[in-house]
Amino acid sequence: MSADQISGKVLIADDEQDILNALAHLMQQQGLTTVLARNGEAAVDLIRAERPDLLLVDHHMPGKNGLQVLQEAKAFDRDLPVIMITGFAEVRGAVEAMRIGAQDYLAKPFEHQEIVRVVRRALAERQARSQPPDRTPQLGSLRETLGPSEAIGKVIADVERVAKSNLSVLILGETGAGKEVIARAIHEASARSKCPFLPVDCSAIPETLMESELFGHERGAFTGASQQKLGRFEAARGGTLFLDEVNNLPMASQAKLLRVLQDRTLYRVGGTKPISIDARLLAASNHDLERVVDVGSFRRDLYFRLNEFLIRIPPLRQRLEDIPYLAQQFLDITNAELSKQVHGFSRGALQALLAYDWPGNVRQLRSVIRRAVLLADATVTEQQLGLSQPPPSRPEPSQEQAVSRPLWEIVRRHTMSVEREVIAQTLRRAGGNKAKAARALQIDYKTIQSKVKEYGIESTGETLHDSQKQTNGEILAR
Repeated sequence: MSADQISGKVLIADDEQDILNALAHLMQQQGLTTVLARNGEAAVDLIRAERPDLLLVDHHMPGKNGLQVLQEAKAFDRDLPVIMITGFAEVRGAVEAMRIGAQDYLAKPFEHQEIVRVVRRALAERQARSQPPDRTPQLGSLRETLGPSEAIGKVIADVERVAKSNLSVLILGETGAGKEVIARAIHEASARSKCPFLPVDCSAIPETLMESELFGHERGAFTGASQQKLGRFEAARGGTLFLDEVNNLPMASQAKLLRVLQDRTLYRVGGTKPISIDARLLAASNHDLERVVDVGSFRRDLYFRLNEFLIRIPPLRQRLEDIPYLAQQFLDITNAELSKQVHGFSRGALQALLAYDWPGNVRQLRSVIRRAVLLADATVTEQQLGLSQPPPSRPEPSQEQAVSRPLWEIVRRHTMSVEREVIAQTLRRAGGNKAKAARALQIDYKTIQSKVKEYGIESTGETLHDSQKQTNGEILAR
């Protein structure tokens, strides 16, 4: 079901009438039914009476606050998506709400576009869970989805080769290249196709919530954990778990994931009972994970465990023969959606499509064609594509890092990389003797043991050759 087809009933709970009215108007503009509550007590009553599809609730309200409403909502309907509305000063409370079971939170002041995006995504996921999975790819076969080029033919052959096995697969490709499409195709062609396919975006889950999301938690495991929660591994039992942007996993979570994959058992957060798992793991990254390993941001042993079979998706600019084919596919689909009869592309439009760099790959191509078809009458022209200007030059890794990651994360990753290099060099000089290296660094033996394990440093102290080491700018770019 596409985002444009999402419908449902949204319960909005906020003690400020202006915000209540504004949110109701915004939801109604999206074709959603709204139910309004001025306090927590009324919200709880309406959850039982109206059975909404989604709850938007303010964190701070007189009487029952947002957390209390959240707890009662989950007790009544465990699958009800709840989005917490919070002020900047209450962000810590919002994180606590997510531990209890909130799907997301919005910090005031918020933008209307962001509210709509979060609400529609939550409703889409709820509706998808309530329907049998669609086994048909959006554009038909995998070749129709990705293109007829020889490069894609090799990717499809790899999918067919590995699908019937139970190997872990690592899928590498730029943003928008189709990594999740490949992961779904592997699942659909496998013996697990009748069981769930669960994608997890590792870049979208806060570090403090990652282990609870993957492995679940027991009631009372932490403040606010009022009920047991199954993790994604358990929810994917018999099927496939897809970890997208796996390079964003925190180091502590990487260690626990490796243990789960090796032992095929997990412990929920706060639990002592081992739970066997039966889910195939697929992982994807828009970074070259081997380079991420080299700079110390990803465990080498976990990389080898995930990389039992590797599939690389070439970027769209390297397979020009796919561009006209995919552009026509997207034109035909958009014609049907908009009830239009745009017949094709002018010569100038085709030349512009082939000359463009496509940093956003197939995803960007689809958006460009949809907009062009909306603007076009009979034929899509170069002007309607909006690609007449050359694409902006890509920032250097250090520049990209500076604008795409918060300062604390840049500092943390840089510090970890330096720490790893110092320990590795000291171990090498000590001939791999951890006790001697610990004395040289003036740290205790347990500390160096844990650091060696955490960073995946070989016990001999061997590290990369100088030619393989990354510059500081490359380190910060990971």
